[in-house]
Amino acid sequence: MLERLNQAMEYIERHLGRNIDVAELARTAATSEYHLRRMFSSLAGMPLSEYVRRRRLTVAGAEVLAGDETLLDIAVRHGYGSGEAFARAFRAVHGVGPGEARRTGAALNSQPRMTFRLTIEGSNSMRYRVMDKPAFTVAGFKARVPLVHSGPNQALVEFVRGLDQRALERLAELSDQEPHGIVAVCDDLDPGRAEGTELDYYHGVITSGPAPEGTAVLSVPAGDWAVFSTSGAAPQAVQELWRDVFTQWFPSNPYRSRPGPEILRTRLSPDRTEAEAELWLPVEREQG
Repeated sequence: MLERLNQAMEYIERHLGRNIDVAELARTAATSEYHLRRMFSSLAGMPLSEYVRRRRLTVAGAEVLAGDETLLDIAVRHGYGSGEAFARAFRAVHGVGPGEARRTGAALNSQPRMTFRLTIEGSNSMRYRVMDKPAFTVAGFKARVPLVHSGPNQALVEFVRGLDQRALERLAELSDQEPHGIVAVCDDLDPGRAEGTELDYYHGVITSGPAPEGTAVLSVPAGDWAVFSTSGAAPQAVQELWRDVFTQWFPSNPYRSRPGPEILRTRLSPDRTEAEAELWLPVEREQG
């Protein structure tokens, strides 16, 4: 998988002056467009679209400073329809407009080319299983919250704190299949997983029965799920599990992520400093 990702990185370099065809990029990486975006954002720490933009403007920045072409020629070659659009994008990355950069020889920011390598840490074993799960329903309380990669998600914390505990206890009685009990379900995430983008968050249960009045419902079709378990300090252990799944497990196993909700079952210690967790991700086998 990593070799294919690096071939995709070469494809990006060859096509920086044109619109990147993400479907073709996914074919180069021998995976789906959905999984490519998910994998890239987890490995690189930024959305694929942001990396392409930064690489394009890194190359454009060098051409601006070289002074061999007009700014408009550079803008057009890098896919910008006007000098104004190019200037806005250039300033967003470099902190200075292209005209001023050329006049003053300003220092510019550079996005290095990325390559991917797999680092194996033999001291850590990842506990997982893959199962075929029939269709099910998520029933619970729903909020739209921002995506936070590290540290507490304050919007999510405040939403959960505001829920009626007796209502949650009644809801927990409807849990009739794995993962059991109250779970956290994230759906409708931005494909690039950019920090600050919004997602649908459900605090509820997995059930095959009818949902109580006043709860939100998410119907999930049948499919394969990879289930990962961990324990450790909260919330770091859970956030590190999410990272390790995409940086270590997917590159080493014949599966790719597929569209669908991501489910987290967490049990905290009495002082809330330690956590045991299961992460459920929708997957499918890689083809070929």
